[in-house]
Amino acid sequence: MDRRRLLQGLSLSAFSTRLLRTPPAYGQAAAYGQAAATPKQPEKPIGANDRVNVGVIGPGSRGLELTRQLLRVPGVEIIAVCDVYEPRFAQVNELVGKKVPGYKDFRELLARRDLDAVFIASPPVFHAEQVVASLNSGRPVYEEKTLGFTPEDCNKVVEAVRQSGQIFQIGHQMRYAPWIQAAMKRVQQGQIGNPTHVYGYWHRNDDWRRPVPDPGLEHLLNWRLYRESSGGLLEELGSHHIDIANWTFGEQPQSVLGSSSIAVYDDGRTVGDNVQAVFSYSKGRHMLFSSLTDNSLAADQVWIYGTEGSLQITLEDATFYYEPEKHKAVVAPSGLVQKGLKTGASFATNTAMPYRGIGERVQVASTEDFTLTACRSFIQSVRTKQPPLADVYVGYKSALACCIGRVALEEGQVKAIPREIGGSG
Repeated sequence: MDRRRLLQGLSLSAFSTRLLRTPPAYGQAAAYGQAAATPKQPEKPIGANDRVNVGVIGPGSRGLELTRQLLRVPGVEIIAVCDVYEPRFAQVNELVGKKVPGYKDFRELLARRDLDAVFIASPPVFHAEQVVASLNSGRPVYEEKTLGFTPEDCNKVVEAVRQSGQIFQIGHQMRYAPWIQAAMKRVQQGQIGNPTHVYGYWHRNDDWRRPVPDPGLEHLLNWRLYRESSGGLLEELGSHHIDIANWTFGEQPQSVLGSSSIAVYDDGRTVGDNVQAVFSYSKGRHMLFSSLTDNSLAADQVWIYGTEGSLQITLEDATFYYEPEKHKAVVAPSGLVQKGLKTGASFATNTAMPYRGIGERVQVASTEDFTLTACRSFIQSVRTKQPPLADVYVGYKSALACCIGRVALEEGQVKAIPREIGGSG
């Protein structure tokens, strides 16, 4: 029996076990529905004041957050949801305040003729088939990162966007944060000199595990913990920081080297509970990403280091720090060899101590939740047909780095990252 037929026959309780016994391959989204083709619906114009009817595929933790933010966007109505885990339907109904039709097969959702746009927040292993089917049905798509689980998935999504001509936005919400946009504009204007390095930290004191009501649901609800369904910390968290590095350097990385292990949470998971990865860009530039699940000191932050200053980005603000004048070499005092000297690495500790002063905070008029900003921007793109800021090529560059990075982590070797496909913007 091939993979598609196998998954079609799975019960919910058996889903996770069978999923992990079968190597990942394109077509895994059959677990979310039958393989029948989805008919393309006639496209209708959406006026500035018309209601936008939205369907959500995968209303889990992230999908519920998108739904919550969409309820704050005027003129949007959630009219359908899809998930293989039926308790999600009740959660959506409670959040929306009414009964929303729920489907276990995403193609049934796409068969509705009153659907104007689709939000996809299922696990990334299912993204490609669901996105392609949604685009081919004639609907704009908002897809949570990452773009695809394999390089082949990523290419298929890009090609579907090209052929369909539909609006497509990837869920790199940090691109929409006002303070990050303002800060990146200043970086691109040269205010920290030439950016050479980006350091991303996403440290937590959290085992990353979700409680499950039934052991048979372990792999379904804790899909992030298993290699066959998850790219781990690098994909789920690092993809956002990789995108910031791509934005900073204006390109995708050329290669990656990394390591990962299970150092604390030896609980049956098969992805690491810590990750360290180094991405190499042209001109000798690098991006370093670190993620821990047993210590939260550094938390979630990105540092962009330039020849004349640095930028710290967090989920709430951005702050610039500027370099002092270049340190001059200290002349060794006479008698050093005979008498010795207690020193730092270069005779004086003051040049090696971390800066503890106040930086220059970026001032912006709005600090609304950037997921709300991203959702609002997508709905506006649907209405105006204007391309979004975080388009399919933004998603491609980050996702491809994660796909190859996952292999580098597993093998402990430097892996070249293929050049981006042609025509990216």
